[in-house]
Amino acid sequence: MSLSGSAVPAPPTAGPAGLAAARAHLFTTGSVERYRHVLADGIDRVATRVATADRPFTGVTPDDLAPRVAGVDLDRPLGDTGAALDELHDVYLRDAVYFHHPRYLAHLNCPVVIPALLGEAVLSAVNSSLDTWDQSAGGTLIERRLVGWTAARIGLGPTADGIFTSGGTQSNLQAMLLAREEAYTHVVGSSTTRLSRPEVLSRLRVVTSAAGHFSVQKAAKLLGLAAEAVITVATDTNRRMRTDDLAATIERCQRDGLVVMAVVATAGTTDFGTIDPLSRIADICTAAGVWLHVDAAYGCGLLVSPTRRHLLGGIERADSVTVDYHKSFFQPVSSSALIVRDRRVLRHATWHADYLNPARMVEQRIPNQVDKSIQTTRRFDALKLWLTLRIMGPDAIGALFDEVVDRAAGAWRMLTADPRFEVVTRSQLSTVVFRYLPTGAGRDLVDAANLHAREALAASGAALVAGTKVDGAHYLKFTLLNPETTLDDIACVLDLIADHAGRYVRTAIGSTLPCPVA
Repeated sequence: MSLSGSAVPAPPTAGPAGLAAARAHLFTTGSVERYRHVLADGIDRVATRVATADRPFTGVTPDDLAPRVAGVDLDRPLGDTGAALDELHDVYLRDAVYFHHPRYLAHLNCPVVIPALLGEAVLSAVNSSLDTWDQSAGGTLIERRLVGWTAARIGLGPTADGIFTSGGTQSNLQAMLLAREEAYTHVVGSSTTRLSRPEVLSRLRVVTSAAGHFSVQKAAKLLGLAAEAVITVATDTNRRMRTDDLAATIERCQRDGLVVMAVVATAGTTDFGTIDPLSRIADICTAAGVWLHVDAAYGCGLLVSPTRRHLLGGIERADSVTVDYHKSFFQPVSSSALIVRDRRVLRHATWHADYLNPARMVEQRIPNQVDKSIQTTRRFDALKLWLTLRIMGPDAIGALFDEVVDRAAGAWRMLTADPRFEVVTRSQLSTVVFRYLPTGAGRDLVDAANLHAREALAASGAALVAGTKVDGAHYLKFTLLNPETTLDDIACVLDLIADHAGRYVRTAIGSTLPCPVA
C-alpha cells in the first residue's frame, strides 16, 4: 500500500482559502459528518489489520523502518485522509507489535476490551482535561468515583483517596514523594535541634526487594535522595521479599541514625509474578512506624478475581498502593492510579495557582483534581475503566485475569516436564521464567543460545518472548495476559525456541571440534 510515484499535493496557499481549508479539519458542529466518515475509515483500517495479522510482529528492524519514517516530508501534507492512512500502513500499522495475537508472550502488554476502546474514542473527541472542575465537570466525579471504588476493593477505609496517573512509574514516584514529605515532617517535628532540609533528606532510606521494580530507584533519584537511598533486601527461593532481612535492615538503619521513609512491597513482580508476604511486611512496618507502599501495578487484577483475591491479603494495611488498569484490567495505555489510605497526605502534591486552582476554591468545595496530582493537564483515562465496568462488570474482568493465570500455571507444568528447559519458580500470577538448557553446555554457551533464540524468534515475527537475568544468567520469560493464548500456542513457541537455540549450540560446538587428521 505504498504511495510511491503518486503526486503529492502542494501545501495549501496562505490567505482565506488556506485558512478555510484548515478550519474544515476542526471537530466542530459543522464537521460532525466528516468526523464520522474519517474515524470510520481509520477504524476499518485497524480492524482489517488486526483481523489479518497472522503473527504478532513482522520482524522489521530499525534499519529497515527508519528510512521509511525519515522519508516522510512533514512540511508537505497529503491533503487526503485515505492517502495518509495508506502511508500510515507503511510506516506503522504493517509493522506494529500486536498484543492481541496469542503468540505475543513478552511484556506486560494486554489485549484491550472493546468497552475501553469506546471510552478512548469518546474521551479523545470531547478532550476533557481532568485538572480542574471547570474543564471536566462530570469527568472529575467519575474519576473520583473510580478511585473510591478501587480503594474499597483494596480495603483502605473511608479516608482513602487517590488520583489517576500515566502508569506505575508515575504512581510509584508520587507515592515516594508523599512518603518523603511525611518522613521529613516527622523528623523535623520530633527533633530538639534545628535541622536543614538537605541534612534530613540525606538520612532518608527506601527499602524494597531485589525483585522490585526499577522505578523505585528512579523515583529516589528524581526526588533528590542520596545515591545509596534505596536498600534492596534479599528474596527467598520463590523470589518473595525475605521479611527477616527486611526487619534486620530497618533495625540497622535505625541504629545508624538513618530514617526508613518507606518500605516498597510488590504484589506481582515484573519478572516472576510473585507477591511479597504483605501481612508480615505490614506487621514490621507498623511496629517500626514506617510507611508501607504496595506496588500492585501487575497484581491489581486480583482485586476483581473471583478465585484469587486472597493472594492480596495484607494489602488493605498499606499506606499507598499503585494499580495499573492497563495491565491486568485489559485497558488501553494509559490507565493507572495511586491510591492512599489517608487523603490528607495528597496535600504534598498541591500547589495553588491563581489562574487555575486558587486556594479559595477549597473553601468553596470545588473539586479540582490538580490539587492531588503531580500532573496538570490530564486525559480522562478513567472513562475507559468506567465504561468497562458499566458494560462488562468487574467479575468479567476478573475471570479474564484468572484465565491467564491458569494458563501460566499450565505453561509452568509443561516446562517442568520438558527436559529441554529449566524453570526458575512458579509464578503466583502469569509469568514464567525459564531457559533452554542443553546437556553438557557451559554457562556462556547457554547464555548465548538463549539470547540468540529470543532474537531469532523476534526476527521471524512468529512469536515474541521477553528476556531477563536471574543470578547473572540469561533467561527467557513468558508474560501471559491474553486469554486467547492456548497451551498449543505455548507448546509451539517452546519448539521454536528449542529449534533456534539447539541449532546455535550445535553450530557453536561443531566449530570448536578439531579437524579430522587426513
